[in-house]
Amino acid sequence: MFSWFKSDNRRKQIREDRKYLKARARRLLKSYLSSDGPRKQRYYEVVAGAAAACQPGVSDPNLENSQLARATAEAALKIVKLRERNKKDGNDCVEILITDAYATVAVAYRRASAVYTVDQEMQQLGTAAVHLLTMATSYMAAQSADITPRDDSFD
Repeated sequence: MFSWFKSDNRRKQIREDRKYLKARARRLLKSYLSSDGPRKQRYYEVVAGAAAACQPGVSDPNLENSQLARATAEAALKIVKLRERNKKDGNDCVEILITDAYATVAVAYRRASAVYTVDQEMQQLGTAAVHLLTMATSYMAAQSADITPRDDSFD
């Protein structure tokens, strides 16, 4: 009985993701793939920033990775809905990019929490989003390592 409820909840989440996230994540991923090197770095920055903003402020060691992924996806989805409701995008390319980045983060974390196992198309989109998110966070970690001030007082 619990597997039926779990499956029904997944289908509901997938329907909602198709409505609010799919087109936005797909648009961001396509734009990213067609961009050049310096523009790709901007995509990394905005996607990593969106992911960082959605991380739950929970330090409970008993939470599983899938629970953290679900919480992060829900936070990103809420931001997308809020930005749409407040008409944040308009015709502003930067605002559209930001909303699309949150949608991509939501799709990536939904994929990581195994929500898309019953939907091949969303699973493929989620996989692409996970790859971009991984590259973005790696890029930002490398950038912060490069600008970390050194303490040369012991030399």
